[in-house]
Amino acid sequence: MGKKTKKTEVDVVLIGGGIMSATLGTLINELSPDINIEIIERLDVVAAESSDAWNNAGTGHSALCELNYTPEQPDGSVKIDKAISIAEQYEISKQFWSYLVEKNIIKNPSHFIRRVPHMSAVFGEKDVNFLKTRFETMTKENLFKGMEYTEDKALLKEWVPLMMNGRSDDEAVAATKMEIGTDVNFGALTKDLITYLDGKDNIKLSLNQEVKDIDREDDGRWEVEVKDLKTGQKREIFAKFVFIGAGGHSLLLLEKSGIPEAKGYGGFPVGGQWLRCNNEEIIKQHHAKVYGKASVGAPPMSVPHLDTRYIDGKQALLFGPYAGFSTKFLKKGSYFDLPASIKLSNIRPMLSAGLDNLPLTKYLITEVMKKPQDKLDSLKQFMPTAKMEDWEIEKAGQRVQVIKKDPKHGGILEFGTEVVSSADGSIAALLGASPGASTSVAIMINLLKRCFPDRAKSDSYRKKLREMIPSWGKKLNDDPALCESTRARTSSILQLDK
Repeated sequence: MGKKTKKTEVDVVLIGGGIMSATLGTLINELSPDINIEIIERLDVVAAESSDAWNNAGTGHSALCELNYTPEQPDGSVKIDKAISIAEQYEISKQFWSYLVEKNIIKNPSHFIRRVPHMSAVFGEKDVNFLKTRFETMTKENLFKGMEYTEDKALLKEWVPLMMNGRSDDEAVAATKMEIGTDVNFGALTKDLITYLDGKDNIKLSLNQEVKDIDREDDGRWEVEVKDLKTGQKREIFAKFVFIGAGGHSLLLLEKSGIPEAKGYGGFPVGGQWLRCNNEEIIKQHHAKVYGKASVGAPPMSVPHLDTRYIDGKQALLFGPYAGFSTKFLKKGSYFDLPASIKLSNIRPMLSAGLDNLPLTKYLITEVMKKPQDKLDSLKQFMPTAKMEDWEIEKAGQRVQVIKKDPKHGGILEFGTEVVSSADGSIAALLGASPGASTSVAIMINLLKRCFPDRAKSDSYRKKLREMIPSWGKKLNDDPALCESTRARTSSILQLDK
């Protein structure tokens, strides 16, 4: 163990080398280029945990096909408020990425984003009725204009031949399709952004560095204690603002800060696996992200999908994810992560949430116990002709779902993302998972407004924000012309219309 031999000062510390820190760092640098930043990552590379393409449970979440964002109500109607909100936020992300391409900060958009149709597919009369109601409800909104619906098996065979080959003619099947869907490799995007930031004189990237403690100084600054995992040497960084974007570890680090706003939060880790196709001929036959309905008790990140992706420039095909349980909060974390997160302030919410979610616990245990043949049987519901020799198991990333205090239940399990910040805005952490990365730009802009209120009110800040995101402050869903023109512009810049 080394001694604390070095003290440094910066304006901002970003903990975690994933898409959240990369996005926030880029936004800060564009809006306030005078701010000094240090990015701290415990691994020897960035984007190796939840932002990595193989670890990500879904890419380009824009609410076009994800059925868990459009729940069916007891009266048979379909609620789409969340889908509208996510679709709006994803358009903000595309506008920001377009700005980065225009400014040559990102050289080649196809490195991280491609056009891939988004589809929903269901089987059986009950779910067909649900999907039809969903389609009729969503297509009344501007954001979902252009969505197609069919129960025609001949057309479905054109759309998704792998899913229709070998399927019984008597089975009720329906699907929706939106051509404007995208596949996003958030690992590649993160690397592009952090490479750009690391080239700036006022920004430093520190790899193999683990944050051990976070303490508040009397003058309001934060002391971040960092350990070099190669040398064992410790150092202290003093910062005016700290962002904790460390994926599953964010909760543990937030607890170390001691801010009262962190009390009552807990975490429920969910792991996962994919089936990854290794047959090039099969991969070529599918070009869509097709989402189905989740099993009863399954977490939203486990919505089954047959998923076309582009990873390192090569087309890939995944099915899953299959959920599982581990006490690790990161893929390369510790089995003691969950026990270490339990404090007097959150033990009641965690116990209450656990008791209220026994079906989820049972589901996860069942998933862990599944054999390869069981996983193949799940795939066959999507692809009847699937054979195990064409697929291999790929381990996915870890997600930590948020548990928060609730006056009625004691504690509730949340499946979205949540920003927790101190009252003065000097420290903030991002907790949770889906839709996360896809809506990172809107999340981070709102965080900046909360944590840098004086700067966010300035004319120069607002002018720059509108330059980066021309529609900022407006709802595309309320303005059909603006929605159409915005999408046309970003599709052209991001080369999605090729």
